[in-house]
Amino acid sequence: MLAKLSPVPYFRHNLKPLRSPYAGRGPARMQAYVYKSQRKQDTYVYLARRDDFATMPAPMHAQLAPFAFVLEVALTPERRLAQADAEQVRRQLAERGFFVQFPPSPLAGIGRGDE
Repeated sequence: MLAKLSPVPYFRHNLKPLRSPYAGRGPARMQAYVYKSQRKQDTYVYLARRDDFATMPAPMHAQLAPFAFVLEVALTPERRLAQADAEQVRRQLAERGFFVQFPPSPLAGIGRGDE
């Protein structure tokens, strides 16, 4: 008698939907790859895929390139970033594949009593 084989979850004939072991366990993570512009001081580019600068518009790429890889970071909704809103970064990465963090304006703190 032959042993019955269990269905393999990734074959097309198995119509049961796959369920991630991580489903329902906290916020969704998104990887981001951060690069520093070598041409514009304090300007960083976040990419959804490592070294995928093709997602950036050519004129913007030309103004900011060359780039130096800085870090890989897992973005979650509650993640705090130094100069950018993590949720805005996540949204831009999902929609466009990149996010550009420009340096803060020198006038940003004036008039708020931060002095």
